[in-house]
Amino acid sequence: MGGENRFLGLAYVTPYVFGLLLFTAAPFGASLYLAFTDYNLVSSPSWVGMDNFEKLFTRDRTFTRSLNVTLLYVGLTVPLKLAFALFIAVILNYKLKAINLFRTAYYVPSILGGSIAIAVLWRYLFSTEGLVNMALAVVGLGPVNWFGDPANALFTITLLRMWQFGSAMVIFLAALQSIDKSLYEAAAIDGSGPWSTFRHITLPLITPVIFFNLVMQMVQAFQEFNGPYIITQGGPLKATYFLPLYIYELAFKKFDMGYASAVAWVLFIIIMALTLVAFWSSKKWVYYAGDKRS
Repeated sequence: MGGENRFLGLAYVTPYVFGLLLFTAAPFGASLYLAFTDYNLVSSPSWVGMDNFEKLFTRDRTFTRSLNVTLLYVGLTVPLKLAFALFIAVILNYKLKAINLFRTAYYVPSILGGSIAIAVLWRYLFSTEGLVNMALAVVGLGPVNWFGDPANALFTITLLRMWQFGSAMVIFLAALQSIDKSLYEAAAIDGSGPWSTFRHITLPLITPVIFFNLVMQMVQAFQEFNGPYIITQGGPLKATYFLPLYIYELAFKKFDMGYASAVAWVLFIIIMALTLVAFWSSKKWVYYAGDKRS
């Protein structure tokens, strides 16, 4: 009976293992090899050693510009999105009429936000004659050149990312609902105000969830592609030319697959390094159940 169970278990996991090896591990290894080659998808890869990386860090101004824009974008979107998601989660944690309807409505953008259709809609909303400028005209403002000005273009893409706060909000909401209500009752008896209660009870108890959302949102932000590709095509003046766009154009427009793989691996190393920093820093501010630190 035990042998049959083991065979059945192996049968269940085999498709996943096969898919992992074929669609994840194999491309992962292939890209690492191609990063050290000159490969144009037509001729055979030619080994160039560290030439791609030497060019990347010493002569490629486009990469430097794209990296700076990407880091700025991540630095803006991640904290703003997490703060907004937590704010909405705190509001939706109250027992209000039709609260489930509001929770669903706030979650929907996270499902639709990454789609091409929403990116196209966003482009029309913030166009010169779009709904946003029409609303500004009503109050005597605008029109604003959302896509023609570099600062405005990056802000527009940032807003699109913030609008997709639903998944982080749901996770925050689950964490808030798991907090023991007796802690709030004890704080109220001691005369603690709303802000003091939130700061000294709510925040420490949800730091594991804050950490999880921080890492997940950071990784996703570094991989942002649909929004800037559909809305601004990386412009103006490469103000929204993120590293995923640069990798895409190198690989599928210029057919420089070797150099594109090198850029992709640099992006991977940056994400991995920042994730490790986040895990290291979590020892100082993330508190789990039963943690004896003061």
